[in-house]
Amino acid sequence: MDNFEELRQQMIDRQLAARGIHDQTVLNALGTVPREAFIPTDLVEFAYRDSPLPIEENQTISQPFIVALMTAALELKSDDCVLEVGTGSGYAAAVLAEICEHVYTIERHKALADTAQMRLKQLGYTNIQVKHGDGTLGWVDHAPFDAIIVAAGGPEAPQALKEQLAVGGRMVIPVGASLNSQKLVRIRRINENEYETEDLGGVRFVPLIGATGWQEKSNES
Repeated sequence: MDNFEELRQQMIDRQLAARGIHDQTVLNALGTVPREAFIPTDLVEFAYRDSPLPIEENQTISQPFIVALMTAALELKSDDCVLEVGTGSGYAAAVLAEICEHVYTIERHKALADTAQMRLKQLGYTNIQVKHGDGTLGWVDHAPFDAIIVAAGGPEAPQALKEQLAVGGRMVIPVGASLNSQKLVRIRRINENEYETEDLGGVRFVPLIGATGWQEKSNES
């Protein structure tokens, strides 16, 4: 297929800019990353559809608008150090890496982590480190982070992640008392002990599973 570049531009114009995403840095990043490279081969024709798509391990690659919305909400600068919880396909990590100097991303499914790492390397990204592990615990060795993005919904923002934010840092995460009722929030660290939380609207994400997220068995029924 040779029309992916055209589809990418249509995505920028119709799905993002037309719906209020005006951060040009974010638009440029999504316009650069080849989303089709992160989609299972049997779904590649739907790469720029305005919806999430299934990937391996019963996970999803988020809708382009949600990736753009969450990335814009992080208020990123080029020298920021960013943590992503939930690598998935690696697509959002690539978008972040187009904007920021250092991206660290954690994935609890080893198969996804390995595939994403290989894919990102093949695409030439040298500023992304992928780790297989429990994202709810963060990545202490590289903290503090200027920004943290969580691509799964938890009952609340994990304390470990809040503590790994730099003062002035921002975390964007879906939270909710149930998997069917989540809201996207931005948490800003004001000082050592204070955080400010903003509601960015209703969303629906796969569950954030880990030591300080949902327990895996509770999501099997």
